[in-house]
Amino acid sequence: MKLRSFSHGYGQITYHIVLVPKYRYKIFSDRRVKKDCELILKDICMVQGYKIHAIEIVADHVHLLLEFHPSTSLSKVVQYLKGGSSNRLFKLHPELKKRYWGRSLWSSGKFFRSVGNVTADTIKHYIEESQGKPKAEIQSCGSRGSGQRRLDDFWIP
Repeated sequence: MKLRSFSHGYGQITYHIVLVPKYRYKIFSDRRVKKDCELILKDICMVQGYKIHAIEIVADHVHLLLEFHPSTSLSKVVQYLKGGSSNRLFKLHPELKKRYWGRSLWSSGKFFRSVGNVTADTIKHYIEESQGKPKAEIQSCGSRGSGQRRLDDFWIP
């Protein structure tokens, strides 16, 4: 995953998102429902301009690693994914309406976590130890031999 240039910024917005069907029913055990869900989610992402880095659908939930424009809110992304996929899956698989009689396929909650190329500890170290210090002093902060990458390695002024 690379940093991208936007009209007034430079960065990356990537999230690990997990969507869970209501009551955690194992609806994706059916290969047809699973495949249709994957195709529908990919189509929604293509239309909305989201980039899928990874998708995995297991029996009772969906994992997505998504990148999207910084002007788009995470809530709006999840709304498009849940609403669009729910509607289309009900049309393709009317048998789901028997289980989800309220026309709501997905649980009301969501799991999300932002991801990137640096750890929270790296950013904390960068903020606490390097801001406002001379360049020579920054180089001496922390150990580069530990295999950990510092935020300086990714920062492009």
